[in-house]
Amino acid sequence: MVHLRNTGIAFVGLLAFMLAGCMSANQVANGISTATAPIGVLSQPQARQDPAATEALVRAEGLRHQGQLDEALAEFERVIETNPLMTVAYMGAGDIYREQGNWELAERRYGAAARVEPRNFDAQYYHGFALQMLDRFGDAIRAYLRALAIRPNDFDANLNLASSYLELGEPTQSLPYAQRSIALRPDSGPAHANLAAVFAALGRHAPAVTEYQQAADLMELGPDLLLNMADSLGYLERYGEMASTLDQLLRIEPSPAAWERMGKAMFKMRQYDKALDAFNRAIAMDPSYYPAQNGAGVCLLNQYLWSNKQDARAKQAAVSALRRSLQIEPDQPRILELVRRYGR
Repeated sequence: MVHLRNTGIAFVGLLAFMLAGCMSANQVANGISTATAPIGVLSQPQARQDPAATEALVRAEGLRHQGQLDEALAEFERVIETNPLMTVAYMGAGDIYREQGNWELAERRYGAAARVEPRNFDAQYYHGFALQMLDRFGDAIRAYLRALAIRPNDFDANLNLASSYLELGEPTQSLPYAQRSIALRPDSGPAHANLAAVFAALGRHAPAVTEYQQAADLMELGPDLLLNMADSLGYLERYGEMASTLDQLLRIEPSPAAWERMGKAMFKMRQYDKALDAFNRAIAMDPSYYPAQNGAGVCLLNQYLWSNKQDARAKQAAVSALRRSLQIEPDQPRILELVRRYGR
């Protein structure tokens, strides 16, 4: 029998968590913890000694709470221009840019606040957050570490630091912060999902599944998390549970990856007709998804072999599928060997 290998995408890096502040539903799928950005307290000498600046800040706060963000932003920027050492003005401007999704300007303002007042936790944390949203994970990690040096047991900073390390492909570095986030908030679904992803990236699929299951008890798992959970179940050869997880995923959001994984689960359970059907469904959704082409090719090759090599049509269809896969992704030595063996 031809063996079906794991040719799918094994791990989705950035998990579906919750974002800081008031974000859109699309942003909520991007994988960072919840926290709101407080406006800084007027504690700096510059704020106390400059009544005009204090008045402008109060005016900016009022405008912001009234929803007049552009006017509030103009006030904050005016204070920054005349009082460049006033952390609270940088933070206020950064918060508005963050709420508007302008991460580049938010990063600049939070970064300036962190430089003016290095021991300000909020400035360091939100600078890290903005950097993370800009996919500048190395810089984000350094900012989160500075924040944790100030407040070591902050849940959001630990969780987002773990997520940033994971995005850089450093699950070993991520692990202690992911574990600490759960110790700080055991009832957090995102924290358990994050730790599950870390375990999966480390190849520790049994604890990964345990964490995914705990996350599922605390929150609704999105498509990426369900796909990752199915992958870990597959590595553990728990194919029935893998199929059940994928069935749940397919009801929520059918995708080529989900159908391809279902084909793999059915194949492993020796339900070959269902496996071929699942692979074909994946191909129908996206003919360029080469793992599904491989799966269909392997199913058809086995059909040919089980016919005592009499089913020439199955053989031809198998080789065609495998060749299409190689056209999409040439670097597949095992698939190339199958084509050489059966393509003559």
